[in-house]
Amino acid sequence: MLDTRDILETIQMIRQENLDIRTITMGISLFDCVSDDADRLCDKIYDKITKSAEHLVETGCDIEKKYGIPIVNKRISVTPISLVGGNLSPDGFLKVAHTLQKAADTTGVNFIGGFSALVHKGMTVGDRNLISVIPEALAETQLVCSSVNVATTKAGINMDAIRLMGSTIRRAAELTADRNSIGCAKLVVFANVPEDNPFMAGAFHGVGEPDTVINVGVSGPGVVSSAIKRAGDCDLSALADIIKKTAFKITRVGQLVASEAADRLGVPFGIIDLSLAPTPAIGDSVAHILEEMGLESCGAHGTTACLAMLNDAVKKGGVMASSHVGGLSGAFIPVSEDAGMIAAVERGALSIEKLEAMTAVCSVGLDMIVIPGDTTEEVICGIIADEISIGVANTKTTAVRVIPAIGKEIGEELDFGGLLGHAPVMALRSHSPAKFIHRGGRIPAPIHSLKN
Repeated sequence: MLDTRDILETIQMIRQENLDIRTITMGISLFDCVSDDADRLCDKIYDKITKSAEHLVETGCDIEKKYGIPIVNKRISVTPISLVGGNLSPDGFLKVAHTLQKAADTTGVNFIGGFSALVHKGMTVGDRNLISVIPEALAETQLVCSSVNVATTKAGINMDAIRLMGSTIRRAAELTADRNSIGCAKLVVFANVPEDNPFMAGAFHGVGEPDTVINVGVSGPGVVSSAIKRAGDCDLSALADIIKKTAFKITRVGQLVASEAADRLGVPFGIIDLSLAPTPAIGDSVAHILEEMGLESCGAHGTTACLAMLNDAVKKGGVMASSHVGGLSGAFIPVSEDAGMIAAVERGALSIEKLEAMTAVCSVGLDMIVIPGDTTEEVICGIIADEISIGVANTKTTAVRVIPAIGKEIGEELDFGGLLGHAPVMALRSHSPAKFIHRGGRIPAPIHSLKN
């Protein structure tokens, strides 16, 4: 039987506390599109995507109206294009990127992810060709997102790939400098990348996934923050219990939407991603959750401990609400997309070093961080290597999405608009890791990777 109090509580979460479904993402396999002719490949990719996702946006809007639950984004993820493209030339891969954009326009989705490569142990000719045109692909399209996995706990870290990504990020920033280097906001470098992530820019459709699938990302930092505020001065055990119960309720909403969408579209339901994904809106901040827990400011000593507790409680509450939990699942800390993070950086409380420490205990990694426009490729590589090492050593997903603000210095600001928000340019260490980066090769897998 429906409980009136539960109904009223859900209405309050939506109207006053910014509860929403952040994304319904349809994963689509493109393996049956493989062709040795670039034009034929593009035609098959376009036909497969537009046929599979023909009713995705319409279905999302109908569910939104039926339940009154905001569904912010409808997205598509596809098989990593480097696997589908084989030995395509760089121009061939760029043609595929434009095909993905055309398919996204036709279906009406917000983003399409999967212009991706998996190079954690080495690179094929196709991988190199795709990576070589990532900057152009992101500059010449609006909705295409790209990701590259450069490490796993089992394989170690491919430093040659990291070196290549440092120059790729730098070039993507330069090619979109007239648009606040927006190309870099659509590019992420991973360790231990999940194959069922519904969030952009890192979403792609993994090789072990079905032909099509529906994955849903929920969100609700404002709901958690309000619950903590109502709890008052309870101890940390009681606070963790409150967070778990709140995460359970948020995830049940996601489960409802995911099941309905899968049924209507006639495709399997994949996973619910439990991640607390902030937005620049007031009252929708992960940083503000940490401050409600007792910090004077996000970035203060104790921030990592608060975030670890929050992340753990969210996972524990969420897994009880859905049989299939996956993706990233935890708390995101993207600086430009979180009003509290932005404020913490502006007041000098939050540095890139503190953010790096925080990533050891939460979802993903150094995300949507704006760095000085004159940052060298080697320093970008060093940032990536540090963050990726945390993921490999801790057997978790970590990632880097940094934006060199071409022509801007520390303290100036980039404004991306919408969900991507805005952020000040953050200071970096001035000493160079160039000699280390140029050694190349692979950092071996940690000893605890040997589990067979």
